[in-house]
Amino acid sequence: MEINQPICKLFGIKYPIVQAGMIWCSGWELASASANAGILGIIGAGSMYPDVLRTHIRKCKAATDKPFAVNVPLLYPDIEQLMDIIVEEGVKIVFTSAGNPRTWTGFLKEKGITVVHVVSSARFAQKAADAGVDAVVAEGFEAGGHNGREETTTMCLIPAVRDAIDIPLIAAGGIGDGRAMLAAIALGADGVQVGSRFVASVESSAHQSFKDVVVEAAEGSTVLTLKEITPVRLVRNKFYQDVQDHYARCAEVDELRALLGRGRAKKGMFEGDLDEGELEIGQVSGTIRDIKTVKEIVDEFISVYNTTFSKIMSV
Repeated sequence: MEINQPICKLFGIKYPIVQAGMIWCSGWELASASANAGILGIIGAGSMYPDVLRTHIRKCKAATDKPFAVNVPLLYPDIEQLMDIIVEEGVKIVFTSAGNPRTWTGFLKEKGITVVHVVSSARFAQKAADAGVDAVVAEGFEAGGHNGREETTTMCLIPAVRDAIDIPLIAAGGIGDGRAMLAAIALGADGVQVGSRFVASVESSAHQSFKDVVVEAAEGSTVLTLKEITPVRLVRNKFYQDVQDHYARCAEVDELRALLGRGRAKKGMFEGDLDEGELEIGQVSGTIRDIKTVKEIVDEFISVYNTTFSKIMSV
């Protein structure tokens, strides 16, 4: 069954699925494999120096003739250089996050670039729409990585955002298979963004040890923490326990910042330090049981979506 959603036309993709731009996990190999599988692949620029991003964009272009995007956290220190590289390299789609979309949306759209902004509330979705973005990703509390302080679940968030905006809406957070994709569309989304399931893919740039942690995760293996700095969903490990020990003695925010330091996410997800690293993954990791190629994951998503849709329609 053809899944005809507005974001398919907006991005020039076959299926209404976006592979999330995850730091340390979303390099050119994952983005190009996603594009070749008929979905929108994203290079996660949040973990890249400007010259590294340029290299990934060029390698992605060489590996696919399909559309792909770059995700840029707006708080990135070298953001001017990143944006210049994106324009120079002819990237046609940019996802922005972690900042005010008014800052860069106008600049990007003047260059003919499609802009999507990630939000965690209906209020911020409306602000993003007012800023002129072409679509929004509404990310629920279940999502991995950095998250909204409101702790609004995807099932509550998507209808609220749908009622607040008229532009295309992409659901994220807890989307691990075709059943969740169908549910998100039923709630008003025009497509889904998938992160954790693609971390556990062959083409992900995550360390193999981290991929194994994702596959071994169970219900309750992840917790949202560090809300005083930037909320992040983490796997319970030694670093997470160190954070909890700081909370137990009522540590100040500066002490939490010192504990976090720099490079924790890289240490955990990219270098495979499962004790001292920051292991960011979504709640849906508790349902992931294997590592597959991107094409296998996408094919399974669509198969389960169609089967579930047919089952509902036959009731």
